[in-house]
Amino acid sequence: MTVLQDRPNSIEARDVQSVIHGGTNLRRHLERGPLVIDKGEGIWVTDIHGKRYIEGMSGLWCISLGYGQERLVAVGTEQMRRLPYYHLTNHRGHSPVVDLAEKLLQIAPVPMARVWFSNSGSEGNDCAARFAWYYWNAQGKPQRRKFLAHRQAYHGNTIAAASLTGVPHNHRYFNLPLDGFLHVRCPHFYREGLPGESEEAFAARLVGEIEETIIHEGPDTIAAFFTEPVMAAGGVIVPPAAYFEKLQWLLRKYDILLVCDEVVSGFGRLGDMFGTTTMKLAPDMIVCAKGLSSAYLPISALMVNQRIFDAAAQLSDDVGVFGLSLTYSGHPVAAAVAREAVRIYEEQDIPARVRALEPLFFAGLRQLGEHPLVGEVRGRGLVAGLELVQDKATRQPFDRALGVGRACIVHAEKHGLLARAVGDTITLCPPLIISEAEIGELLARVKAALDDTAADLAKTGHLNI
Repeated sequence: MTVLQDRPNSIEARDVQSVIHGGTNLRRHLERGPLVIDKGEGIWVTDIHGKRYIEGMSGLWCISLGYGQERLVAVGTEQMRRLPYYHLTNHRGHSPVVDLAEKLLQIAPVPMARVWFSNSGSEGNDCAARFAWYYWNAQGKPQRRKFLAHRQAYHGNTIAAASLTGVPHNHRYFNLPLDGFLHVRCPHFYREGLPGESEEAFAARLVGEIEETIIHEGPDTIAAFFTEPVMAAGGVIVPPAAYFEKLQWLLRKYDILLVCDEVVSGFGRLGDMFGTTTMKLAPDMIVCAKGLSSAYLPISALMVNQRIFDAAAQLSDDVGVFGLSLTYSGHPVAAAVAREAVRIYEEQDIPARVRALEPLFFAGLRQLGEHPLVGEVRGRGLVAGLELVQDKATRQPFDRALGVGRACIVHAEKHGLLARAVGDTITLCPPLIISEAEIGELLARVKAALDDTAADLAKTGHLNI
């Protein structure tokens, strides 16, 4: 029985009749409908039927400070009364956006010159691509139009950001990626390493492949390389220690800009204020969003270094105007809330809190790694992935058609945990305010979901135990 037939006047049925959901099988949604969340407190959310869940994914990797942060509510309310909207075009401005920009430049992990604001990580990465094009046109090198990014990377869903994204379902039937958006091997040692290959040799091999791509395409045609410190939506993939050092050497060799996508990793997620610091990156541009306002309001920030800004300033003077603008860029209410969120990160030293909780979190995850279904446990800080495999010894994956990862998160939901499946990798990204006791409860619910999934598979004969 479909949700429409069962309860035709319910909020679930009304949703099915009126809303399009992203990242969702639209046909299946017509039958199963949504899980409708009604309220949240701390790391917990409650659905409209009164069932409580641990929000194990911080929503979409974003509500880092959890639910019920009254300081953010108060600041947003006050700013909405004072100045609910103003824009930044044609030499206009307002205090909240200046305060936020100054603070971001102060805490930036590497020297940055100015901040461009938009409304989402997708827009932030889209604008970073446009800044790169603008920069190279200012340098008299308009042929530098191509971009490099990783397979399995996720950089957003606007047209340019989705082209940067290396996930096939973001491209198929959307006529993407655009020409000139190129993807290189995912730096996932567990899946991409060769038998007997060390992580150092793996990193060297991948960077060698990237150099071959650069030479084949022409070094003078490459504008920038986009990377995440940790590839979150790709399955929480942590590149080997040597990879970024070798990659950055290569990019400097060919004078290719580096853009660091900190949409998930920014504001303490990996144990430093920025993942750029954790992974020892030195980018020309940094994109942050999600945790910037702890998702209380939509906002993203693109920080650019001095050479990018100087080139943009000169070219805009030549043209007469900088032709990139957004109605809600630096929205005063969102900026005020984001500035208060950064105060909370600093006052409560959230990065240090993450570093303190990381050993406990991963000790529990390593225990789950002994489960017959779990092939690899990976992550940093308070973000992790558990890759489910058919055979632990050979790393043989399940047939994707079985939907093992999807089945596991359905079981997790029954046990009061909201997690996410990236293929057959179960990802966890809890709010950074989670307590030690709540970590234990989260891990117990993951184990229950794994056990249920293993039991289901054992009945079908698809599990080697």
